[in-house]
Amino acid sequence: MNTNGQCEHTAGNTTPTCLPSPMRWSIKCSDVYFLKNPGLNMGWIGLYLNVKSPSQWSWSGGANATRIDYVSFNPSVGRYMIWKENGLYSSLLDYGFFCFNLMVDEVKKTWEEALEHCRETHTDLTSLNSETERRLALSEIQHDRITKRVRIGLRFLGDHWLWVDGDPLVYEAWPEGDQEHQCPLRKRCGALTKEGHWENWDCEEKLHFICY
Repeated sequence: MNTNGQCEHTAGNTTPTCLPSPMRWSIKCSDVYFLKNPGLNMGWIGLYLNVKSPSQWSWSGGANATRIDYVSFNPSVGRYMIWKENGLYSSLLDYGFFCFNLMVDEVKKTWEEALEHCRETHTDLTSLNSETERRLALSEIQHDRITKRVRIGLRFLGDHWLWVDGDPLVYEAWPEGDQEHQCPLRKRCGALTKEGHWENWDCEEKLHFICY
């Protein structure tokens, strides 16, 4: 972890404090990590059993887990989980870990320009697959120099909204009662506002954006 509290792609013997949803760490983090570290086939993630609610799995970023598959939980070896290629397991041993870093780019670009920039210099325009990820992104854009809304990897194509990096749209943060995004005529690119809501926005307007 670096000094400003953001996680970096690295291995260590401590549990990271900011972790993503299951789809993000399995697809976005670990796959990239294995390319650089082919010997690493397991590691800590931010999933743990909440002692205040024994049946509730939570993420270290603060949100409850909404999608948990292939869990092997043994209370005698702790309530913190590691990821292996065939599932999730509780453990007390030392492992490497997986985490990700969100980067707000302060050069204003159209949605297509932002997508191209993220894919050339990082990985992609970010998706926000959980409340934890939304909170993390929101904390990164609370500066006067950042536009009131920022580009994210959300796009309306083929009569539905989708994440351009391929993540399933299992979590949504549209404002309550919002109807405009359901069948947008022009504003077909997603944005995250400083209030924490998603917006459908003009793809050609130049805004700051978030890569991962």
